[in-house]
Amino acid sequence: MARPAAGRPGQGRGRLSRSAEFDRVFRNGRSHAGRELVLYVFPRGEDGPPRLGLSVSRKVGGAVQRNQVKRLLREAFATESSRLPAGTDAVVVARGGASALAEGSGLLGVRMALSALIDRAGRDAGDGGMC
Repeated sequence: MARPAAGRPGQGRGRLSRSAEFDRVFRNGRSHAGRELVLYVFPRGEDGPPRLGLSVSRKVGGAVQRNQVKRLLREAFATESSRLPAGTDAVVVARGGASALAEGSGLLGVRMALSALIDRAGRDAGDGGMC
């Protein structure tokens, strides 16, 4: 079955998919770290909803744990992304404790951790910072 053509690659689902997009956010964006997650944000200079990129390494756990963390991060970002400015690219890096957070607190815990980082990013933007 043919996939409908989106305007640009990566535009369809609001995700970062190319290595160059991740590199741009890591190199030029601002980072905000928590115990389980690190949030990098970068204004891409275009209109459109915020886009998400995920980096979940094997330090988080096996494939089942990593996929669970990614699923919860996507869901949490979908609800919290409206608090980011339009045209923002965000990359969330899951640290080793993210799996314990996902198993212990589920979506609510992941959402609270991500929300705290988005709050911190918003405060920095008010200081003439990144976003």
